[in-house]
Amino acid sequence: MARTVWGVDSAARVTEQLFYCVRNELGYPKFWGRYLTDVPNVSDGLTGQEITLLRNHGVKILLIYNAFRQATGYANGQVAARNAVFHARRLGIPKNKVLFANIEDFFAVDEAWIRAWVETLHPTGYRPGLYADPSKGDFAKAYCEAVQNNNQIAVQSIIWSSAPRPGTTKEQRAPKYAPAAPNCKANVWAWQYGRDAESCPVDTNLADRRLLEFFY
Repeated sequence: MARTVWGVDSAARVTEQLFYCVRNELGYPKFWGRYLTDVPNVSDGLTGQEITLLRNHGVKILLIYNAFRQATGYANGQVAARNAVFHARRLGIPKNKVLFANIEDFFAVDEAWIRAWVETLHPTGYRPGLYADPSKGDFAKAYCEAVQNNNQIAVQSIIWSSAPRPGTTKEQRAPKYAPAAPNCKANVWAWQYGRDAESCPVDTNLADRRLLEFFY
C-alpha cells in the first residue's frame, strides 16, 4: 500500500482567499497542482506570486503543462516538451521536478507523442509526467505501445491517473488509494479522485509520498 499524501489542483490562480477556502472546507493540502501557462478559458498560468504564497504555506506545487489540444505525432510531442521546459525555466523551477502533460480523456493520443514527451523531457533534467485516464480513451493503449518501443518510458515517466472518480472529499475522508492504471509497467503515483468540489473551485487528489520530492 502506497503511503499517500492529500492535495488539490486548480485551473484558477491561488489567492489567499482560495487557499483559506480549501484549508477551512476540505483540508490542508500537501501539494497544489497548477498550470505552467495561461490557456484562454481553460487555465490561469502559474505566477511568481503564487509560488511564493504556496511555498510560504509549506505547500508543494505539482506542475502541469496543458497548452495543447491533442497528443499525436512525435514532432508535436517534442514541441510540447520543449515548451513545458521553457515555461518551467521561466518560472525558476529547478531540475528533477516532474512536469505533467495534461492529456484529457477526449484527446486523440498516440504512442509517438508519449514517447516524444518522455524522450525529449528526460534529458533536460526534468521528470516526465503524464496526466491521463487509463480507463477510457486511447491513452492506456498508446502508453503501453510507447513502453514496448522504449522500455525506459516505464522507468522514467510518472502517471497521474484521473480515474476512477468517486468524487471530491475532505482530506480525512479521502478514499483508499486505488487509481486506474495501464495494463503494462507504469509508475501510477498520483490520482485525481474527484473533480470540481462544491465548496471551493478545486479538484482533490492523492499522491504517493515519494512524489513530494519531485514537486516544487
